[in-house]
Amino acid sequence: MQAIVDLAQSNGGLVTTAQVVGAGIPRARISDMVKAGELERVRRGVYCLADAWEDECLAAQLRFPKGVFSDGTALYLHGYTDRTPLRLTMCFPRSYRATKAREEGIEVRTCADDVLDLGLATIKTGYGNEVRAYDLERTLCDIVRGQRVVDVQVVNPAMKRYVRSGGRDVQKLLGYARELGVEKKVRNYLEVLL
Repeated sequence: MQAIVDLAQSNGGLVTTAQVVGAGIPRARISDMVKAGELERVRRGVYCLADAWEDECLAAQLRFPKGVFSDGTALYLHGYTDRTPLRLTMCFPRSYRATKAREEGIEVRTCADDVLDLGLATIKTGYGNEVRAYDLERTLCDIVRGQRVVDVQVVNPAMKRYVRSGGRDVQKLLGYARELGVEKKVRNYLEVLL
């Protein structure tokens, strides 16, 4: 059972059934540890050490490895909003059946394969664990594109903060906007804010 604890500790306090089985440990050991109170089930196939804080983003990433954090969740991970998302938002390939993600309360977005990896980055959660999320420029394009879903009180301050930040890359933002079909909307924001 120490091997499972070691696996979990090396992964931010979380471990998946696949990781345990891949390490040659019988999956029955997970059930034994849950019964003993050493592990807690976070979601199907994902377990957390009993004394560890659950990182919801890492748990979702482990459960749905094809997903990429996007929209309001990515904006929160980048520190560009103080609103904690009510539901995690992940983007999946259009061909991916995301029924289980929806059932587990994840807000599902899909996009074409040719832009799925556009702006893909690795970012640290508040617990210091790395997850896949879109970079800031892609995230801004996504929230501008999805204004019917993302509150305007989130979009405006995020765009203002981006324009005022020293690390902004307007050319990259406009390039992404062009590829995602929101160049006009993004240009409107930039013209007002710059």
